Formats: sequence, structure tokens, C-alpha cells
Amino acid sequence: MLDKIQEVIDEISVTKVISKEDLENFRLKYISRKGVLNDLFEQFKAVANEQKRAVGQELNKLKNITEQRFKEFSDALENASEENTGLGLDLTLPVVPNFSGTVHPLTLTRQRVLEVFARMGFNHEDGPEVETDWYNFTALNFPENHPAREMQDTFFVEKKAVQKDDVLLRTHTSNVQVRLMERKKPPIRSIMIGRVYRNEAISARAHCQFHQIEGLYVDKNVSFKDLKDTLYHFAKEMFGKDTKIRLRPSYFPFTEPSAEIDVSCFICGGKGCNICKHSGWVEIAGSGMVDPNVLANSGIDPEEYTGFAFGMGVERITMLRYGINDLRLFFENDVRFLRQFEGA
Repeated sequence: MLDKIQEVIDEISVTKVISKEDLENFRLKYISRKGVLNDLFEQFKAVANEQKRAVGQELNKLKNITEQRFKEFSDALENASEENTGLGLDLTLPVVPNFSGTVHPLTLTRQRVLEVFARMGFNHEDGPEVETDWYNFTALNFPENHPAREMQDTFFVEKKAVQKDDVLLRTHTSNVQVRLMERKKPPIRSIMIGRVYRNEAISARAHCQFHQIEGLYVDKNVSFKDLKDTLYHFAKEMFGKDTKIRLRPSYFPFTEPSAEIDVSCFICGGKGCNICKHSGWVEIAGSGMVDPNVLANSGIDPEEYTGFAFGMGVERITMLRYGINDLRLFFENDVRFLRQFEGA
């Protein structure tokens, strides 16, 4: 391998670069991820231990020489370009249009949500997308025979002998809540936003991957009223000061009592339209008081602490904010769609 390294050094020493095209070819051949230098470093992994020191020194020498030569060539071309500035320049040519970039609508919604909850004292937490059954289901009080554990609902990466050790793609960001409660003592006030996966057919209203927002507040004497007030403030900040909310009884394994959260339709003002299916209300979230079993599974004493949690879809909120009727548009990267959000 030492001979190969010396051969490359000799080759670089006689290489000439007289144009930007030559410079780019030099970079691609020697410095790029698929270049000679990277290939030699990959081969270095297989070198015998007794030879690694000598070979490593030569490799570093080659790396320094290559980078120095590239810099010399770049500087020489830049200086030559500066000397020729103005020669052959046609000032009558039209300017090149400057197309501004745009922020993805999901990112806009994510930023707005974080901004609203940050003002209420919530910090941002994150966690792994590839998770174990324990953090995704068992610790969250899902029964062993719960339908969500089945193959038709969850993407499993690896099935283990013990169910709680199964590896899967997380179906919600609640796994971050469990991990957070394990490592941090109350008070806890956090927002989790991330990508989740469910084995669903792709359509205008559903997708196998989407983004979820979850909130968690655990402390002494946290009540259902705290949950209601928090979501009411969020709804007004997100959808307008005249927005109203209502809570409908529901069931989730990890909260008790549980409630679905609806907001008054801000498109029709509650009078009824296609967006709200002529009901005057639009569902945005599920919520409830954290089940004592979940607190205990996470190492928090449910006799001393209580808490609330809620979850909502980023795509759902974005579709409501911008009047988008097809969820698939978020994942197609169609420039015609994305440019509508310039300056949003």
C-alpha cells in the first residue's frame, strides 16, 4: 500500500490545472467521497496492525499534499479571474432571475407550534424513531393483545422472544415521554415533535409516515383544568383569538380520563362547511391525564405527581392552516406546490 501512496503523490506533483474544469476533475479524482484519497483510507482499515503506523503517516502526508495542491490551484485560478475582470463582459445581457427558496409548510407549522408552547414554558425534547416495544407500547399501558401491536398496524424491524424487546418504527412520539420521565424528575413540561410510522394505505387523508406533536406536563397537583387551559390558549394562538374548543370523552391506553379536542371551524366561523363536515367543529388532538401506570412504569410516584399529555398531527394542523386538501402533497416535493409558501 506504501507503493500505491507514493505513486499517487508522484502523480499529484506533476498534475497541472489551468481551468475550473481541471480543478473540478482534480477534486473529483482525489478529494471527493469516491476519490482516490477516500478509497485509500478505506483500504487502510485492512492493513495489519504492525504496519498501521507507517502507512498512516504516509496517508496523512498524502492528504496534506492533496489539500495543499487543491488550495494552490484554487488560489491561482481565482487570482487569474480577478485580473481578467471586465474582459468580454456584455452589460446588455438580461440579469439571471433570482428564485428565492421557501420553507416547507410542515416546517412552518412546526416552528409556530414550538414558538407558542415555548412562551408557555415548554421545552423541546426528541428521541429515537427506531424503538423497542417497551417504550412504544408496554410502558404506555398498552395491553399485550392490543390491536396496535399487530403487523397490519405497526412496522416491526425485529421480533424478539420477549414481546417488550421487539424492535419497531415508533407509531407515536409518546416514546420520548417515557424516556424523558425515566431520566428527569418532575416538574416536566415538554413538547415532542417528530416523524412517526404506521402501516396504513396512502391516500389524500392518510400516509404510512407523518409528523406528530405531543406535549407532557408532570408536577404536583396538575389538573384537568390545566390541560384544558393550555390547549385553549394554544388554539387561540394557532387559529385565531375567536377560536373555541370543546372536549369529548374518549379512550387512550396511556391517559385516564381521556378526551378528544375539537376547535371551532375558523373557515366558516362555526356555521358549517366542507372542512368541518357541516358540524362547525374540527378535531385536532387527543388528550388526557397521564395514567398512573405510565407514571409508575417511568419511575415517577403516581401518589405524589400527576400530569397531562396531548397529541396532534402536524399535517392535520397544516392542512387546516393553509386549506390543503391532500396530505400526499407534503411528501411529493412538487416545486409548484412549495412555491406557494414563499414568504409565509
